[in-house]
Amino acid sequence: MHFYAADAHCDYLFGAMEYGWTIDTQKRNQTITLENLKNGGVAIQFLAAWADTTLKVPPLEQVLIMIDRYHTMLETHPEFVPLTKDFDPRSGKIATVLAVEGAECLGASPSILRDLYRLGVREMMFTWNSDNELAGAAQGKRRRGLSEAGREILKEMNRLGMAFDVSHLSDDGIEDALVYSTQPIFASHSNSRKLMNAPRCLRDEHIKAIAKKGGVVGVNFYGPQLCESGHATVADIVRHISHIASIAGVEHVAIGSDFDGMQRYPKDLKNPSDLPALFDALLSEGFTPAEVERIAYRNLHDYIVQFV
Repeated sequence: MHFYAADAHCDYLFGAMEYGWTIDTQKRNQTITLENLKNGGVAIQFLAAWADTTLKVPPLEQVLIMIDRYHTMLETHPEFVPLTKDFDPRSGKIATVLAVEGAECLGASPSILRDLYRLGVREMMFTWNSDNELAGAAQGKRRRGLSEAGREILKEMNRLGMAFDVSHLSDDGIEDALVYSTQPIFASHSNSRKLMNAPRCLRDEHIKAIAKKGGVVGVNFYGPQLCESGHATVADIVRHISHIASIAGVEHVAIGSDFDGMQRYPKDLKNPSDLPALFDALLSEGFTPAEVERIAYRNLHDYIVQFV
């Protein structure tokens, strides 16, 4: 049975900037390619601009370079289009959503936020693994909530119509976002802490609250956030999807692979072309075809299309 896929997170753009990756050819450690996306039935792909703060190049410059790589890909490969409200996966196109992972590039400036929006950014998470002036990170030292500057940037994101992503955010930050955001928030690539006790995984009460506010949770494929051994399989991904669906509703769970953002992948899901194996496993777990269609594509589509 064929299912279209919508993937809420990948790090291809960093590889395009730092390692010279192109979407046509698969270099070492690269998983996101046009061929792999097509073979996996991917119809919507989020592409994150993540800045490495250890590099000499300032974060804003890195993000702008990655955004340039994104637009160059659109200009040279007509198979890719920006997501629009009337997008039809049967068109054969791959709709894209441009995101920013880690807001160090902003310097808490609403002006830069607006410029990024003008360049096509439609989703942003405030932190990666370290605290910054906007918020505490899940793996940060203080794990504080949103700062006053962070609340102001969130308010401007709401006004612009830019999706707020709580992946990598501290627990206190998630709770603040649930209070202060006037629009539904989501987690692009976060798993269940009930099943895997890691800071980057979400508490049940946060999963439920995100769902109640109209958001979705994308399950990622990173082994240390799926199982104790760190050597994950499709079965581990299915476990997290099943748990989130059971407590939040099947209409609030999606996939957020984190492809190109890790060094080791589940042995039976190594790149987007393997996604059909995940959907077959969900069917075997007892999900109906209509439910798998929601998890694979529809839930994420329906969430993000309000921001494009």
